[in-house]
Amino acid sequence: MPRVIMPLAPGFEEIEALAVVDILRRAGIEVVIAGLLPGPVTGTHAITVVPDTTIDAIHADSFDLIVLPGGQPGTDNLNADPRIQALLLEFSAQNKPTGAICAAPIVLAAAGLLNGKKVTCYPTYGDRLNGGIYEDTTVVSDGTIITSQGVGTAIDFGLALVARLTNQATSDSIARAMLVSNMATP
Repeated sequence: MPRVIMPLAPGFEEIEALAVVDILRRAGIEVVIAGLLPGPVTGTHAITVVPDTTIDAIHADSFDLIVLPGGQPGTDNLNADPRIQALLLEFSAQNKPTGAICAAPIVLAAAGLLNGKKVTCYPTYGDRLNGGIYEDTTVVSDGTIITSQGVGTAIDFGLALVARLTNQATSDSIARAMLVSNMATP
């Protein structure tokens, strides 16, 4: 079974995080939520989540994908944490997929992972991609980088991650069960 790590920082966007976790788990994918610090993490809309662990307990070797939710100041909090940058570089060195939604692609940009890659993000962050090639579309996949635009695209993003980690048929089956028109491709 594939394993996914989702780091959460204070001020994360709740829909982007929880919709993706839900969709991945519907596919039988294990998702581990890791806080930057021990204890509950509160999102940008005052919804509090109790992470499974902390980021200090995470090693890239144990996971198949890392996915970063957006939201502010959550994205800036992720970006300021050197442990997140190190983890992203570990995933990249192991040629493992990395996902980011909304503002979170700027964290990938700061790690130097987007140069020459086609990516998407919340439109106002399109000029902060450090060599990434912005595309104004719901979900963009280029090599090991999978990105999405924001809250309204979180379901498509989750389905694209399912397709990447399992197969398109599984993604389509989950979409049908959720009454979603699956436009996502890995």
